[in-house]
Amino acid sequence: MKRKRLNLGFSDFKDIIINNNYFVDKTLFIEEIVNAEKSVLLFPRPRRFGKTLNLSMLRYFFDKNKPENKELFSELKIWQCEDAVKQHCCKYPVIYITFKDAKAENWERTLKHLKSEISNAYKQHRYLLDSDILFEDEKEIFIKILTRSADNFDFEIGLKQLSEYLQRYHNEKVVILIDEYDAPIQAGYKKFYDEVVPFMRNLLSGAFKDNSNLYKGIITGILRVSKESIFSGLNNISVYSVLDNQFSDKFGFTELEIKQILKDFEIKNKYQEIKKWYNGYMFGKSENIYNPWSILSYMLEHEEGFKTFWSYTSSNELIKEQIKKKSAANIRGEILKLINGEAIKKDLEANFVFPDLETDSDLLWTLFIYSGYLTIRKQISRKEYELVIPNYEIQTIYKDTILNWLRVDIKIQKTLLQDTANNLINNNIGKFEIGFKEIIGDTFSYYDTAKNNEYIYHAYILGLLAIIGDDYIIKSNKESGEGRYDIMLIPHDKNKNGVVIEIKQTQKQQEKENDTDFAKRINKDIENAFNQIETNKYYKELIENKIQNKNIIKIPIVFAGKEPFVCKIK
Repeated sequence: MKRKRLNLGFSDFKDIIINNNYFVDKTLFIEEIVNAEKSVLLFPRPRRFGKTLNLSMLRYFFDKNKPENKELFSELKIWQCEDAVKQHCCKYPVIYITFKDAKAENWERTLKHLKSEISNAYKQHRYLLDSDILFEDEKEIFIKILTRSADNFDFEIGLKQLSEYLQRYHNEKVVILIDEYDAPIQAGYKKFYDEVVPFMRNLLSGAFKDNSNLYKGIITGILRVSKESIFSGLNNISVYSVLDNQFSDKFGFTELEIKQILKDFEIKNKYQEIKKWYNGYMFGKSENIYNPWSILSYMLEHEEGFKTFWSYTSSNELIKEQIKKKSAANIRGEILKLINGEAIKKDLEANFVFPDLETDSDLLWTLFIYSGYLTIRKQISRKEYELVIPNYEIQTIYKDTILNWLRVDIKIQKTLLQDTANNLINNNIGKFEIGFKEIIGDTFSYYDTAKNNEYIYHAYILGLLAIIGDDYIIKSNKESGEGRYDIMLIPHDKNKNGVVIEIKQTQKQQEKENDTDFAKRINKDIENAFNQIETNKYYKELIENKIQNKNIIKIPIVFAGKEPFVCKIK
């Protein structure tokens, strides 16, 4: 039997079915929508997790104007449901809007995109103008929206008015589907937030608040933007985010679906690697949710190996912006733990207001969760969760972003970092010192101060992690033995060298201090740092990880002002 063609990047359900393209059957999503008690449902999910395709599927299922669409579902799971569910097929007039492209550099152009999408929704129901259910003044506004000449107010109430017209014409309640509702809001953050929020609030509240013409309203996006800022007064909405149980397996691929995909595409012996690269999301209580975009991209190009397919769909500005902040030492420290496979504990906020990011840095973790850069491992209390990086693909995105930051902002070239790291783990301490001095000099220049040493160390450690993180666990300032080491490199391969580093600070060479006395002072501090490693057994964790004594490298580093010294001065 010939394998079905995979048409990646196309999210029109009808085209996929009639062209007999490959389709992972998520039609039971429709059953859950029909049986949901609330009339308005919001689904925040990361980008490329099937939101648009699911909404397209709902559109064709409910659309009364296309009764022939029943045939699209006849061989899918939904058609095995009870008649009480199937009777909703092709029953309702549908308003369908996507705001995925409604974003621009300024409010004027974004508003044009928004008006264009609302106008397109009216064009789908142009037949209303030929009926006798519209009054003359209503026809006049209808035409103005079609031609995009209506004022902002008429566009803001446009969806509510259109639903009223459709209910009048069809004598049936209306389904309103809105895809990527928060795209214009994200575009407006820091640029035209105060303009876009009132427009979207009025548009969505008009469509969904106390709308007696509404059967169901389904909204998708990436973030759960606060009710206070967008869904003001909307008490009939239910939100099903990545933290909620219901609908948790309807976006992204489950373990069973992945195994079927591998069987269908006749890809053998790659399951464990696929799991490592693209698995790892936990939505509600649904574990092992895979990134569908990355999975299907790999299926198309599996002979070329594993790649970070998801990163190609975005510039990853979210991570870049946070890592690059000079004041973000704590954030970089947490990212260090995450890349090393550790979990961090954070409070997550149910609602999200963009301006609060400026004053509440902890909101960043909520943003990372909703955007797919982190996932939950388990819930600890009402708001507190354990967070982890879901898979190797996302870990690679973090590492690439760090290397880009070091190269572009701090001006540290990857080759210098690579050579310095290799000299460290291969015990070429003299060459390591030369490279380390250059790296630290560049980093200090970026931060432009000798006081922010913790930033410099984090920058260096993150750089090490991005370069050799596949082979090493890199830890910073942890308890080990009788005290605290500053940096430790634990190899996954027990035959490789492990490294423990102790960092000391002292005054730079004083005006009245000659070179000989300065050298003696530095050498003594280096010796003391080395003795501290020995006395306090800072290498104990390496031994516990089955690293042999002969493979343990002990490195003292003394900072005299901004200049580091690793080897004794001769």
